[in-house]
Amino acid sequence: MLRRLSAGLLASVVAIAPMPLKAQDGSADDLGDVMSISLKDVVKPTLGFQGALQGAGTPNQAGIGGFLPLSVSDNSVWFLDALINANFADRAGESSIINTDVAGGTVSTSTRLGYRWLNSDRSWMYGLNAGYDSRSVKSGDADTGVNVTNKRTVGFQQIALNAEAVSNSWTLNGYGLIPVGDVEQRLNSAYNAGALNTYGLDVGYFISPQLHASVGYYYQHRDQEEVDGSGVLGRLAYEMTSGVTAGLNISYDKAFDTRVSADIKVRFGGASTTAKRKEVQRLPVINALTSTPSNRDVRVHDSCGACDPWD
Repeated sequence: MLRRLSAGLLASVVAIAPMPLKAQDGSADDLGDVMSISLKDVVKPTLGFQGALQGAGTPNQAGIGGFLPLSVSDNSVWFLDALINANFADRAGESSIINTDVAGGTVSTSTRLGYRWLNSDRSWMYGLNAGYDSRSVKSGDADTGVNVTNKRTVGFQQIALNAEAVSNSWTLNGYGLIPVGDVEQRLNSAYNAGALNTYGLDVGYFISPQLHASVGYYYQHRDQEEVDGSGVLGRLAYEMTSGVTAGLNISYDKAFDTRVSADIKVRFGGASTTAKRKEVQRLPVINALTSTPSNRDVRVHDSCGACDPWD
């Protein structure tokens, strides 16, 4: 099933990727520049930190991460990207999972193994990656007025699949987040928590090489949480300087209503010289080869557990 879903994601991304047009994907000078770049000079390890504010089923968090190229050829790269985050408490009275304020002091991890390649004229970068994510959720108080006891810390896991396509103007990103293991667990005396199956497609446009806007559709599902529906997501990201990117996100769906969050990512390393880093920054199709894959969080929703007997 996972192989079929991965192939389907890539087919969807490639099928709707616009054909490269000279006016759309850069000037003749840009095309000359991109063909002259040696990937072995610009695809280098990076290491840094990232942080994000709570969103739709995702926590306040901060941690470290890194990108490691495993094999770099003339037009492609195999890579490993890994993150580890400390999770912090929700804003008081504003549960990220609907009913229960998530307490701090837990950890989440994410790992991606992927392959990215450029087409013959380097006007598009295509990629596939897959990996494993984990997240611990610690119960705080309920923000519904219900007095909860027997607060627990529970763990969730998921398999993630991703297909992407990037030009110097457009981006497309298809993904699937598939919980495995104990997908539904008792969180406290009143509420259960469940990890959501999430499938989505984002379409983005580079307003400038540093400013990227995207809109997306996603479908989320978990029977026990009575979550079964679609949502929309908008994002604006700005690369303030090479390796430093800030983002603003807004989403809406029936399960979480409207959620607004922000994030920042800082990475050190990369291209071998300052001149090369500046060159890569103005060519998104090359910059994307070392970009951190998105959609790394295990998304969690809670529901009325007191409706069932305590186990």
